[in-house]
Amino acid sequence: MAEQAEKTGPVGAIIETVKTVFWALVIAGIFRSIFFQPFWIPSGSMKDTLLVGDFLFVNKMAYGYSYASCPSVPFLNIGADDVCGFAEDFDDRLFGSDPERGDIVVFRHPVSGRDFIKRLIGVPGDRIQMKDGLLYINDVAVVVEDTDPFIEVMEPQGPERRRPSCINGVVGEGADCVKERQIETLPNGVRHSILNSGPRPQDNTQVFVVPEGEFFFMGDNRDNSTDSRFPQSSNGVGFVERKDLIGRADRVIFSSAGRSMLFFWTWRSDRFFKALD
Repeated sequence: MAEQAEKTGPVGAIIETVKTVFWALVIAGIFRSIFFQPFWIPSGSMKDTLLVGDFLFVNKMAYGYSYASCPSVPFLNIGADDVCGFAEDFDDRLFGSDPERGDIVVFRHPVSGRDFIKRLIGVPGDRIQMKDGLLYINDVAVVVEDTDPFIEVMEPQGPERRRPSCINGVVGEGADCVKERQIETLPNGVRHSILNSGPRPQDNTQVFVVPEGEFFFMGDNRDNSTDSRFPQSSNGVGFVERKDLIGRADRVIFSSAGRSMLFFWTWRSDRFFKALD
């Protein structure tokens, strides 16, 4: 009887709590490793499709699995290569399938190993070029349509406290920051908005021929995105190999316009469970 009392007393309750927490962490770790990976948008390179402070889950099943599918813990400086680096030289993906043009993809940066999120523009064999800010795929200009401008407040955004760039020049704190917005239609029919903040060097590029087994990515905020238009380096992305793909972003779960996701008064209620184009 004494033994039974001990099991159901304070000590037993603590043991049961520890066991519950342990198994919850195990299940969460498996779920994160195999099915979905949380991702917090730190910069404005994908505006206005994705805003600074958007929180989403990346579908890791979409393209199969590689070393990059292993979980990373950024605040502990633990990357996927620290966990599964032994598999980095394997080019094949388990249950693999290629992304489609227009997908919003999270991938491992080829040099820095950081997680990036961009839109897939070029698939193997494609010829990609920018001319005067217009995208050409296989020597044919994509269709673009003008639409209402994108307007946001000039203020520090997100944990990194970056300020947006504007086509209406230098504006003061709290003023409207304006960007031109167009709807771009890719050859496979995917339609999405792109932003323009004025002339930039990346508005005119060489012709990029996408190698076999690699992909070409660009941000929707075309003038404020470090992507495949820039040579591969610690900042530039260059071409991205198939093995570096992590998964596809399909939906924003929730969004915070403040410095922290805990600042509930800054949550954007109109972006809860918002599907991504």
